[in-house]
Amino acid sequence: MAAKKRSLIGGVDTHRDTHHAAVIDTTGGLLADAEFPATTAGYADLLAWMRSFGQVTAVGVEGTGSYGAGLARYLTSKKIAVVEVDRPDRRARRAQGKSDPIDAIAAARATLAGTAMGTPKTRTGPVEAIRALRVARRGAVKARTAALNQMRGLVAAAPEPLRAHLTRISAAVLVSRCAVLAYDPTKLHDPQHATAAALVGLARRVTALTEEITTLDRQVTPIVRKAAPRTTALFGVGPDVAAQLLTTAGDNPDRLHSEAALAHLCGAAPIPASSGRVRRHRLHRGGDRGANHALHTIALCRMRYDQRTRAYLHRRITEGLSKQEIIRCLKRYIVRDVYTALRADFAALAP
Repeated sequence: MAAKKRSLIGGVDTHRDTHHAAVIDTTGGLLADAEFPATTAGYADLLAWMRSFGQVTAVGVEGTGSYGAGLARYLTSKKIAVVEVDRPDRRARRAQGKSDPIDAIAAARATLAGTAMGTPKTRTGPVEAIRALRVARRGAVKARTAALNQMRGLVAAAPEPLRAHLTRISAAVLVSRCAVLAYDPTKLHDPQHATAAALVGLARRVTALTEEITTLDRQVTPIVRKAAPRTTALFGVGPDVAAQLLTTAGDNPDRLHSEAALAHLCGAAPIPASSGRVRRHRLHRGGDRGANHALHTIALCRMRYDQRTRAYLHRRITEGLSKQEIIRCLKRYIVRDVYTALRADFAALAP
């Protein structure tokens, strides 16, 4: 009976095929550790095993955005508090070693100590759908950029007649010209014909990837506009920027417990950087860099087209701030607008 009433904390080190779990008491003492398969049945066995030692207060899970996503969803559905745990500190890892039991125990103790306090994304709503489509789009964009760079590289070293025809032109013109290059398949031992064949293949790849990106944009845009109408209505926020901000925030609005938390999450929280008579702040170098880039895009758009922002820009310049420092200030102000809009959008999405 005493074991059933005992409060305990769980920790899980997640992997693709297996999860290693550990349970500790409220003083940090290890009770047990075990390994379970990363399946729905394995999740149920893991939770039942933890509950056999007492009442599960919380479970710290590593990798809630990857291998631990399924387990985090399962535990949340069973009303278990799930805490997102970062990988162990490298200094501590060097001192203590590395193994699945060690990482699971460290996750549990980080949860108990309060050093791990992150709320994992639920990944059960439209934001997760947006994220999935954006993953595919980002991969297509990277592949297209790589193909274009390969084309430029081939053109730079191509035989002279080919190089002269394909230099000093835009990417779109380069692709269109390369797509119709003529070459003799029986003469691929000749560098000119081989280069032309390679450029034709790369041009077709770029064209296919461009079509894929366009299709993904058509798919994700209506989801973004429906999920976040207030956010997309903000000045300088288009569907792509809004999609990034939604992905950073996640489906569960309780992650955004304050405007400052969102600023920290986006890497836009001011950090003191003063010395001597100089009093200044700089931006937090961590956070989600994709979200920070989205804020940067909004800031640049407003600096160019929004009259209030332009007036603010001129005023701050007269006060002696550099353009970079002004953009940092603008990002923090933009977070305020974004936070209000996101909270309203999430409230409208709530059942």
